[in-house]
Amino acid sequence: MTTLRAFTCDDLFRFNNINLDPLTETYGIPFYLQYLAHWPEYFIVAEAPGGELMGYMHYSKSAAALMLCVFTVMGKAEGSVAREEWHGHVTALSVAPEFRRLGLAAKLMELLEEISEKKGGFFVDLFVRVSNQVAVNMYKQLGYSVYRTVLEYYSASSGEPDEDAYDMRKALSRDTEKKSVIPLPHPVRPEDIE
Repeated sequence: MTTLRAFTCDDLFRFNNINLDPLTETYGIPFYLQYLAHWPEYFIVAEAPGGELMGYMHYSKSAAALMLCVFTVMGKAEGSVAREEWHGHVTALSVAPEFRRLGLAAKLMELLEEISEKKGGFFVDLFVRVSNQVAVNMYKQLGYSVYRTVLEYYSASSGEPDEDAYDMRKALSRDTEKKSVIPLPHPVRPEDIE
């Protein structure tokens, strides 16, 4: 049975291999610690029986061949209440390849949405590579829509051009008129994002 629990500092040493997924953004340890300190309720891990991490942003396997799959979601609350922009933001979501298509990502997204509802958010948003159609389609199935395209949001490596991102959103119950998900008619640049 899968257990959902709070992410701990020790998990930082258990999720390295998931970072090898080319669609997973990687960050330095101080970045993760900042999220853990400021938004611990948004930092959730799924753990399989036997201690394998199944979900979060990363997964890893220990040297002893104990499967450690991280399937978690990392997010935060941000924005302005006065401008109806207070929202939950999905910073990272990744599932180890061997644990995909089990509904783990959907469950973690549901938890993040519930937390954002309790915090009075108007919507939940996330950024996803335009080329990652598997993720785009999954988010659409979960009720997210493309709010805007962000040009050259993801930095490329090895001389390739930077990649655009979709800013996808899902309105929460506080946004009764669904204003937060009305798509922008034109793309924006990363520096234009608040």
